[in-house]
Amino acid sequence: MALDSKSELREFKIVGTRPLRPDGIDKVTGKARFGADITAPGMLVGLVLRSPHAHARIVSIDTSRAEAVPGVHAVVTRADFAEPGEDVADILDNCMAGAKALYDGHAVAAIAASSGKIARDALKLIDVVYEVLPHVTDVDAAMKPGAPVLHEGRTDETVPEGLSPNVISRHEFGHGDIEAGLAQADRIVERTFQTEATHQGYIEPHACLAQMGPDGQADLWCCTQGHYMARNVCAEILGLEQGQLRVTASEIGGGFGGKTTVFLEPVALMLARKSGRPVKMVMTRSEVLRATGPTASSSIDVKIGMTKDGRITAGFAELRYQGGAYPGSPVDMGSMSAFAPYDLEHVKTIGWDVVTNRPKQAAYRAPGAPMAAFAVESAIDELARGFGLDPLEVRLKNAAREGTRASYGPTYPAIGLEATLRTAKDHPHWSAPLGENQGRGVACGFWFNFGGDTCVTLNITPDGTVTVSEGNPDIGGSRASMSMMAAEELGIPYEKVRTIVADTGSLGQNEVTDGSRVTFAVGLATIEAARAAIREMCKRAAMVWGIEPEAVEWVDGAAQPAGPNAGEHPPMTLAEIAAIASNTGGPIAGHHEANPEGAGVSFATHMVDTEVDPDTGAVKILRYTVFQDAGKAIHPAYVEGQFQGGAVQGIGWALNEEYIYGEDGVLQNAGFLDYRVPVASDLPMIDTVILEIPNPGHPYGVRGVGETSIVPPLAAVANAVSAASGVRMTSLPISPPKLLAALHER
Repeated sequence: MALDSKSELREFKIVGTRPLRPDGIDKVTGKARFGADITAPGMLVGLVLRSPHAHARIVSIDTSRAEAVPGVHAVVTRADFAEPGEDVADILDNCMAGAKALYDGHAVAAIAASSGKIARDALKLIDVVYEVLPHVTDVDAAMKPGAPVLHEGRTDETVPEGLSPNVISRHEFGHGDIEAGLAQADRIVERTFQTEATHQGYIEPHACLAQMGPDGQADLWCCTQGHYMARNVCAEILGLEQGQLRVTASEIGGGFGGKTTVFLEPVALMLARKSGRPVKMVMTRSEVLRATGPTASSSIDVKIGMTKDGRITAGFAELRYQGGAYPGSPVDMGSMSAFAPYDLEHVKTIGWDVVTNRPKQAAYRAPGAPMAAFAVESAIDELARGFGLDPLEVRLKNAAREGTRASYGPTYPAIGLEATLRTAKDHPHWSAPLGENQGRGVACGFWFNFGGDTCVTLNITPDGTVTVSEGNPDIGGSRASMSMMAAEELGIPYEKVRTIVADTGSLGQNEVTDGSRVTFAVGLATIEAARAAIREMCKRAAMVWGIEPEAVEWVDGAAQPAGPNAGEHPPMTLAEIAAIASNTGGPIAGHHEANPEGAGVSFATHMVDTEVDPDTGAVKILRYTVFQDAGKAIHPAYVEGQFQGGAVQGIGWALNEEYIYGEDGVLQNAGFLDYRVPVASDLPMIDTVILEIPNPGHPYGVRGVGETSIVPPLAAVANAVSAASGVRMTSLPISPPKLLAALHER
């Protein structure tokens, strides 16, 4: 549904305000029920035995001693699962290893027992014979012909001969002639950039409760970004019809893309099937870090040419991403995102998807894009500073605009990149003075945004209140946003609308909460469901008045005659129409289902000041400002939170966070004591500037905002560190020892 012609001039009454979040009281008082809070009578505790090796053939598993322990009700290995379909084979293998354990922490067996202690003791009695194999955890090493091989026969036809079987696929995007463009340049920068894998760091570990009856009917409660996805995947793995499995999403303590797949759920269901009892499983933090998806690590070659007046003549990047032990790294999206902010005549990206002996990567906010932006934005910054040019002016000169052919193919509609850059240049932050050992960095970022299957029902209750049922877990404030859009459309107070997250048996298919899709797609469906209800309420009013429905209009929460020819009738409010619904045709509801296009791409510009301690290499963030186009900010406080959250996670990625593997392939920092995320004392207040360039694909002009904000920080921080220290860092994180070594080398 396209942007309403009146939306740009419309004065919203509720949209754009900051009402209290509907889940706030329950969360601050501890009443909210998260995954680990769900219980059931007769519940068993499920635990997983995990491989201590990075790569090993599983010669045999003997569970007899564990099964004999009093209180153990079920033991599961891969042998309990039927051969999966091709589309879920890797998911099952990641949940429960088959022929080989492919990374440190890979699940090889699971137990359901009457207590956690019994389960822990029984796990020690499972005898697993491993044949330890050579391993590889580095993406560049994994591509070499002699590298240890994880899978045979998985390489597709896009990969040329001579590379390791670990190279799964090749992706290419772009247009023009790179060599011709480089020939026009006054200077060319060619660099290699590297980033380590980082984890989403959500507060709540993965948790679920499963139960299955003898008739095959099953229920699953889990913390997830997509309970319909969990239903579909688990049903296929366990050989159930989707209608046999009902999945209910709990409150979720963070996901950021990391809960868009399943890890425990099929195992819990199988344990429940074998035991005949409900089974609850909760990961430890070590399990989360060892066995659930971090983002990919990357190695990226960049070659960019620029004229002395700041025009980019050509951009080339070759991206190598390892996505863990299974195909599917986000290198394709990284390749598409790398030069997306710029209007380039000659541009090309090549991406390689590579497997290594690491846990399967999962999405992490704009998957693949932050690493690509780090490489490209760092090289552009180096070129600009090398010519003595203003880094913002260089980006403005080359910025993509409406009508620009994107580096990955399509032509952009109305976009907000130029507005973010101009606003940043006029902001007091850009002209603020800097002190000794301090530097300022800027970078731009891009994300696609998605639509996806969406289904919403809006029910008008007899007392005139409204319930909206949506099928997406509330991660970024969707219950507030949907209630606001429904109230806006219906013309009633926000407090009269309640939005709930329905289980999989209550609505049609809904896509996962990812891709910054929910406020766009579910919001669109909510608006259309409200309009459907309005049409029905106008019909009911017309019935009471004895006139045609076309002669009734909806204004400020009430039906009224559309003109004097329709007769003199006092307006009927929503509450009045609802009160007599039983006498005018029965319950009133609006429903809408869609797979909407037109999500609208998103751009941001970030600005950051850093201070480098030349004696220790420590970096301090002094000031940070986010400039981003939201299309239309439904609930500005939530939008600001998304901007700030992405920036903070990007700062952690740039300065502190990394997966560290030993020579044995075992993760060395599987806990928050050693895997260090930023805390409040590490950061200043993240300032935000919301821009609103309406998205033509949404009736209110909404764009997704949740992911773009993590794309610029890696480069913005690196550019600020370079300005402060005089050293260009090409490897993340910029940890104190690494920066200090570079300073000494200089």
